[in-house]
Amino acid sequence: MDRDRPERFLPLKPLVLDILLALADGKRHGWSLVRDIQRREGGDRILPGNFYRTLRTLRDDGLIEEAPGDANEDPSERRQYFSLTSLGTKVARAEAKRLKALLVDPRTRRLLKVPPSR
Repeated sequence: MDRDRPERFLPLKPLVLDILLALADGKRHGWSLVRDIQRREGGDRILPGNFYRTLRTLRDDGLIEEAPGDANEDPSERRQYFSLTSLGTKVARAEAKRLKALLVDPRTRRLLKVPPSR
């Protein structure tokens, strides 16, 4: 089925890749994702409307899914948790491979330093 082909989602927008990478370690709630992404991106502000719209799109596309919260969490807090689906994992892997392939040429052209051989 074409819908299950990870390549159809590529290339990913930076925020989409950031979300998929953050969820690769396990389920997270929205605010935790925002803090992690901002920390990795050097503190750049993420607009909440854009962020939650992106989460909805990823959910609708089947790349992430809602996950149950932590059992010891305060029930009055309305945190929504998300986790990667198997398709989301495949898409993240496909994007990582695509980006890795893009770096091969700049390294051979000496634009980027090639790490020393071991």
